Amino acid sequence: MSQSRHTAFITATLGLFSLFVIYICYYAANDVRLTVSPQGCRMSWMSPSYILQREFNSSWTPLAYRYSLWLYREVGWESNQVRGTPVLFIPGNAGSSHQVRSIASSAARQYFSSPSVISGDFASRGIKALDFFAVEFNEDLSAFHGPTLQSQIEYSSAAIRYILSHYPRNTRIVVMGHSMGGVVGTALLPSGDISALITMSTPHTLPPARFDAHVDELYQRNAELLANNPTPIVSICGGATDMMIPSESCILPDLGDVSLEGTVYRRTVFTSALEGAWTGVGHREMVWCHQVRWRVARAALELGGAKSNTDMAVMLDKWLNGDSHHLPPATAVDISEAATYEVLPEDMNLILKRPTGSRMYLLPIRHALDANATFVMFVSRGSIPPIAPQHSTKLQISPHFCHGLATAPDSLSCVPLEPSILKLLPSPLPGKPFPVPDEGSDESEGVVLFEATLPRIPSAEDAWIGVNVNAAGEDGWVFGGFDTTQAIQSDISAFDILIGGAKLLLQPAGRNSVRRYITLPKLLSNSLLVYKLTSRSVDSTSFCTQPLLPPLLVHKSHPAETHYYRLEHDKPIAIHTHASGPYIPLSRFSPSYGAELWIYSSGSGCQEIDELSLTIDWWATIGRTSTRYPATLVCWSVSVVAILMFYAWRESRKGQMPTVQQSLITFICYPMPKLLAASFVVALLPLSPNYYLGTRGEPFFGLLAPILLVVATGLVTVSWWFILLLMWPLRLFGRLLPVNNSLRSNRRYDDLGVSRNTIISMVFISLLVMLFVPWQVAFIGCWLIHLHTCASSAHRKPYPGSVPSLRSTPTESLPLREHSGHREEDIQNTEIKEIKPSEVPKIQDVPLDQRLAAAADALDANQAYHEKTHLLLLMFWLLPLSMPVLAVWVRTLMTAGYTTPFNGDHNVFKVAPFLVLVDCAGRSRSPLLSHRNAGSYIHWGYLIVTCVSFLLGSREAYRVFDVASLHIACALLARFSPVRFTRRIAA
Repeated sequence: MSQSRHTAFITATLGLFSLFVIYICYYAANDVRLTVSPQGCRMSWMSPSYILQREFNSSWTPLAYRYSLWLYREVGWESNQVRGTPVLFIPGNAGSSHQVRSIASSAARQYFSSPSVISGDFASRGIKALDFFAVEFNEDLSAFHGPTLQSQIEYSSAAIRYILSHYPRNTRIVVMGHSMGGVVGTALLPSGDISALITMSTPHTLPPARFDAHVDELYQRNAELLANNPTPIVSICGGATDMMIPSESCILPDLGDVSLEGTVYRRTVFTSALEGAWTGVGHREMVWCHQVRWRVARAALELGGAKSNTDMAVMLDKWLNGDSHHLPPATAVDISEAATYEVLPEDMNLILKRPTGSRMYLLPIRHALDANATFVMFVSRGSIPPIAPQHSTKLQISPHFCHGLATAPDSLSCVPLEPSILKLLPSPLPGKPFPVPDEGSDESEGVVLFEATLPRIPSAEDAWIGVNVNAAGEDGWVFGGFDTTQAIQSDISAFDILIGGAKLLLQPAGRNSVRRYITLPKLLSNSLLVYKLTSRSVDSTSFCTQPLLPPLLVHKSHPAETHYYRLEHDKPIAIHTHASGPYIPLSRFSPSYGAELWIYSSGSGCQEIDELSLTIDWWATIGRTSTRYPATLVCWSVSVVAILMFYAWRESRKGQMPTVQQSLITFICYPMPKLLAASFVVALLPLSPNYYLGTRGEPFFGLLAPILLVVATGLVTVSWWFILLLMWPLRLFGRLLPVNNSLRSNRRYDDLGVSRNTIISMVFISLLVMLFVPWQVAFIGCWLIHLHTCASSAHRKPYPGSVPSLRSTPTESLPLREHSGHREEDIQNTEIKEIKPSEVPKIQDVPLDQRLAAAADALDANQAYHEKTHLLLLMFWLLPLSMPVLAVWVRTLMTAGYTTPFNGDHNVFKVAPFLVLVDCAGRSRSPLLSHRNAGSYIHWGYLIVTCVSFLLGSREAYRVFDVASLHIACALLARFSPVRFTRRIAA
């Protein structure tokens, strides 16, 4: 009894621990979107109307009965006629055509200054309005099902042909796709009808659900298209706030081929780096977030005026990512042309508050400055062409490089200073969080950042930075100066931080501080890891004013991703990245190590930041990790069950099949400690990102594998409790039905021959799968039938450990009959006489051979029950690999009609082994696939299932079901092979 309690305590502890871990991961993941990358989106308002394109019928596509096409019109602003540039919006998984309304409304209200009145900016350049079309897929769950994606691709392709038939010849269309709609849009390439593709929250490199081989095939084709197609493509990603997809998969795989002048343009930009947004954006919020839709709509409008792919690349780069803009070629300027000029003293920054008039300010460049010194300038509520906030004032700044003789400043020659960086920076409001929840940042609050490396200065001449200011006295300011601080390079690593945190001392900034640059080349940069950075400040007594631009931290670990934080004393901020992640191939633009930090400021103010401390934010790290490995947990649970079955089938060679509980205890006590050590070692191997954990052997993530294995084992234990709970009412219900008991008593369980009913049922089910229902539905039916079989045979099995007898065997319910001299049909037609309990022969009156036979039957029934429950547990963990497609099928029937044919997934051979297994298990009272019946080597197949589940299951979960089904098929073939059948007859 004590041993039984001990084993029950072990399994209960492990199961409860796993449930506790799942609970912690769930809440940590929910907190990530609020703490790591909080969303600051304003709602968007519109007056929508949708016009059904009834002419787009079955003559255009056979899918017209299933899907539909709509034209969006902003009520009161634009007519119902199509005269502009066509745009096709493709919704994503469970998306709707109505999601187009936010972007389409923004485009209409930007193009028209008032209803039906074209804005002067667009009218002067001949840019046309946008005609937004949207396909309606009835909220299909396309992320789980490749054939559904293929249907959407075919329908969207026909929709493009139909839309362009209403426009002049050679008109091209802009395609926008949200989520999986971006995958559909990519699959439409190459096409001469598509001018550009804009995707939002689209997982380009890694499917969010990896349960269907057809989805993987589509992704492989898209990867080739992305590498070779010249169509300009932009991918907008939401970041850590997007909990629906791994955000690192949103990065286009060929980002390194970005070119403004070549034939290939690829650009990925995270919303945290999107000018005017500077916020994380959730998956569904991506289509209505005001700060995002405004930029996307403006980019689409500008595309209408582009004449070539190069023009489109420039337009997209301007409106979606303002980093590294280049001014036109430099031309000489005579300083005498300026109305007035002013020479500033050396070692003084340019500080202008609410400037007025037109003036040139000259900042002397000292020869003592480093050759790589940088000039940095900030402009608030003004512009440095072509960059400006959305609602800028008339303040306009033009920086120049001037050189000549100091004795004759009127003879200085000036040329425009070409920037290395020209972009908008956010200006967080003091006393408010950044970004402000439900508000975000006002695009008018942006500060223009200008950075330029100083040109080489001739030794015989003096040089100046000339800042030409044209202002009307409106609210705004200008701050400029030279960055003379040296870059700080630190060797801090993740292990240094893990030991107890790491501190980084900064150089004294001084009152004229403009920028400080910090590099961390050894810092682990991965989507699973979140750091906590805390700044320390010291009071400055010599100079204390409120700075124009408070200290702003800029974190960049990838060309596509930039994060902005306001630095405050002792207030931690979350540093994270999507530069690399599990199952994502590395590139030279997605390194696993390295981070860059900039601190921008317009002076030290009252407090000077002199120290940064880094620690690991474990709560956020748990939340980020838990969203990457649900599929891994399911496949590793299949691995645990396969190992249980391997040891159980091996024990069957000794004539004893253990219970599921005994198998769990055996696994926990013996192979599990070895597997924990082995899983850690394998996690350290530099495997391809397509295998195992997808972490490429990074030592920091080595402990992740043992933790996943422990949780998977606990979940298997909990699942067994759940199965027992399901079987209890079924078993009780079976006992209360005497009719079922009588039928069960007359069933010939040991007859495993192929009967007429079996053939008819198998043929019927096979035809049903091949023609109407997906095989996943048949598999779920198999599991339910096998659950009933196990439940109905549970109360007939002898109690484990009892001595088999006639009263304890499953044959005790059979009435006693006289068999001598009677044929079977005569016995069936003979009236059965009920035998009173007093007339039942005592055990000692039964001949020895009958007692031995009864004991053997009881032992077979006991082992058959344990075998069935092991198989039931395996099938239970295969259910999550097939349930998503069932959801797709049900949704399709509900939205498109019950007569809609469901394309794909009719491969009956995938489920045929389980159909045969369930049928034979329901008719057999002896072990079906044991060592004695199926062969001495069949249990090694479970190790193959284990290896595939551990190594490939996380990335290609569909292979786990295929291998398990193949193993069951091999076991059945070995069980019913003619050679083994002949041997049994001879025995």
